Amino acid sequence: MPTVLIVHHTPSPNCQAMFEAVVSGATAPEIEGVRVVRRAALSATATDVLEADGYLLGTPANLGYMSGALKHFFDQIYYPCLDTTRGRPFGYYVHGGNDVTGAVRGIESVTTGLGWRRAVEAVTVTGEPDKAALERCWELGAALAAGLAD
Repeated sequence: MPTVLIVHHTPSPNCQAMFEAVVSGATAPEIEGVRVVRRAALSATATDVLEADGYLLGTPANLGYMSGALKHFFDQIYYPCLDTTRGRPFGYYVHGGNDVTGAVRGIESVTTGLGWRRAVEAVTVTGEPDKAALERCWELGAALAAGLAD
C-alpha cells in the first residue's frame, strides 16, 4: 500500500490549523488504498522516509528560515535516504508572520539535493490562515495522496 509521510513542526495554532487541513485532505474518504503516517519533525526517522512513497512537509518560517526541527529532520535523513528516495513526490506548506521566502528557499534547496520531485504546488501563508488558505492545504494533502493512489 502506498504511504504518505507527513513530517511537520506545529508550534502554533496557525500551523496546527494548516496541519489538520493537510491531514484531512490526505485522509479524505474518496482516496482509497493510501496509508498516511504523521510524524513530528523531531521524531521522524530515515526509516520513516525510506518506508514512504511520498512526503508532505510542514513548517513555520522562523527567523527567515524553516524551523530548526525541520532542518534537524533533513540533517538526520539526508545521506541515509539520498540515493533511495530520488524522484519521489513531495509537497509542503509554510506559515510565517510576515515572510516565508527563506523557509521556502531552504526547503526547495534541500529537496532538490535529495532529488525529490515537487508534485503539488506549495502552500505558503502569512498571518492567520483564512478559509481559502485552509482549502489549499486540504487540496495539498488530497492531491499528493491521490497521486500515490493512481
